[in-house]
Amino acid sequence: MTKLLPILLPLIYGFILYRFSVWRTHRELDAQSTRLADPKLKAITDQMAAALDIAEIPVHIYEIQPVNGLAAPDGRIFITRGFYEEYRQGRVSAEELASVIAHELGHVALGHARKRMIDFSGQNALRTVLTMMISRFLPGAGAYVARFLTRLVAAGLSRSDEYEADAYATALMIKSGFGAGAQKSLFGKLDALTQGRGGVMPAWLMSHPKTADRIAAIEKNEVKWQG
Repeated sequence: MTKLLPILLPLIYGFILYRFSVWRTHRELDAQSTRLADPKLKAITDQMAAALDIAEIPVHIYEIQPVNGLAAPDGRIFITRGFYEEYRQGRVSAEELASVIAHELGHVALGHARKRMIDFSGQNALRTVLTMMISRFLPGAGAYVARFLTRLVAAGLSRSDEYEADAYATALMIKSGFGAGAQKSLFGKLDALTQGRGGVMPAWLMSHPKTADRIAAIEKNEVKWQG
């Protein structure tokens, strides 16, 4: 048991840290969000709900300006005020915004929030073990190398989740009768809408796949599912 402590303690610490982050996120969302009430978007999400054989898809507005969508750990779907204003100004169509909602639904349906909790705890333990192992050969540098390697793992897992949520959104948009066109056209606008928020970094360190790669994956699924 004593030999397992260096692994178990980081796992427990990672779990506690993740749960605290979830609690803090829920509190912030509760304080800074309202239920979306937009007739045009409601008609589209109702059509999506019918395709899923559920009563409705509740969507909330998160009162922050950065353009983004969010699936909360408790399953609620959020669109930021900044994203909604892009739609109100006509720079994003209702169908394009619906594709974001479909993407966030994918994260919920595929259990990505629960998976992130497991991943986060595991990565914390992995970082600790790697630090101890690497420090034997590179004293003083072990923590930095371990942090870098763990970041690589985390980025790869995150990109995988994004591809899965994209595929879910494509399937839902097609099943709902909208097709994947709006999903692809939104990606064409994404860099401008987010003002290049991701910056310039190697692809293997990015938490989201490259836009061109995401569009290519959507088109591949589109051909397969509509062919």
